Amino acid sequence: MLSPVTRQVVFINAAHLLTHYSLLILATATLAMVQQQPEIFGRDFGPLIAIGTGMFVAYGLLALPMGWLAARLGRKALMVAYFIGAGAGMAAAGLAQSPLALGLCLGVMGAFSAIYHPIGTSIIVEAGGARVGRAVGINGVFGNLGVALAPLCTGLIAWQFGWQWAFIVPGVLSMALGLIYAMEPAFDASQVKGTKPFTPIPPSVVRRAVVVLMLVAMVSSLVFNAFTLLLPKLMEERLTNAPDLLPVVAVLAFAATICGGITQYTVGHMIDRRTLKQVFMPLAFALVPSLLLLSFLDGWPVLLLSAIAASAIFGQVTVNETMTARYVAPELRAKLYSIRFTVGFLGAALASPLVGVLHSYSGNLALAMLVLAGVAAVTLVCALAFPNRREELRPELWAESPEARAMHAARSLPAE
Repeated sequence: MLSPVTRQVVFINAAHLLTHYSLLILATATLAMVQQQPEIFGRDFGPLIAIGTGMFVAYGLLALPMGWLAARLGRKALMVAYFIGAGAGMAAAGLAQSPLALGLCLGVMGAFSAIYHPIGTSIIVEAGGARVGRAVGINGVFGNLGVALAPLCTGLIAWQFGWQWAFIVPGVLSMALGLIYAMEPAFDASQVKGTKPFTPIPPSVVRRAVVVLMLVAMVSSLVFNAFTLLLPKLMEERLTNAPDLLPVVAVLAFAATICGGITQYTVGHMIDRRTLKQVFMPLAFALVPSLLLLSFLDGWPVLLLSAIAASAIFGQVTVNETMTARYVAPELRAKLYSIRFTVGFLGAALASPLVGVLHSYSGNLALAMLVLAGVAAVTLVCALAFPNRREELRPELWAESPEARAMHAARSLPAE
């Protein structure tokens, strides 16, 4: 029988899977919509993928008040609202009969999906106890599995039953999970074994870490959202070269993305033994050339390079989640996660229209991949500025750090 903490982790991991799955249904559903209902949605990929802009704006912007709401309503109430509200938005999207109605339903789904990361991530970090990296890594695998399953399941369902059911089926599943989760007791961090008190970190170090974290959040969110949105179309353009081979496109996109899940699990274990910068830098260095090569290559090398890019992108997500856990006190994490995901929205919301506009302008995804490579280079520069401290692995050493000694010396000086 599962313990209350383990049951909470199962639900939160399932929510992570559903969050990323739901946000990417449109990316593959568009390939079916332009064939099944061109009289309603047209035949062009660019304008149709841009319908998701409102969804991503709501998803990012509404993350800001979630830390404040959690302090007043409780994290359980918000997670129940997430499951039921996002599920209802998904199901309603499957019933939409105009681009405007579809955009509004997706906006509702995005608004409720904004709950997950600030609230769910703070629960996972606390549930991880002394092995935060492992807990975040496993949680990241579920999120990546959602990204990988989205094109696969959406493509197969849309091909067999119609694009509408690709939204309705996961929507109903999400609402059902919400009703079950409502019967669970609220998460109690005191039940987690191996939890150690948070060691205070010198404010100057925290400020530097938070500034870099926010900069990375802004640019990496753009790369993450844009890459996952364009991946099915990239497989269609470079490998199948046939719009009617939707199941094949779905399988290829799944194959490329699932590599990111393996990387997240590996990165999660590495983080508990190495500093964040030691793990982050190789991922950042691998991403830029992969995206550059994807801007002009064709054929099967595209699948390999897409897998490398997905691994680097998703591995970075695990590092970013752990940055907050290592440098921010538990009582402030939900609020900082809210701020971080709102900052990330600036990039995430830009992804959908950017991919649509660049594809419409150039007629393919070459220019979009080139732009993403440039943005990824900015992430690399930000990663270079992140602290590389041994105290991350031995928090008790923060009290002996040069910053802590300087702070104590300044306090001991006599007032003039």
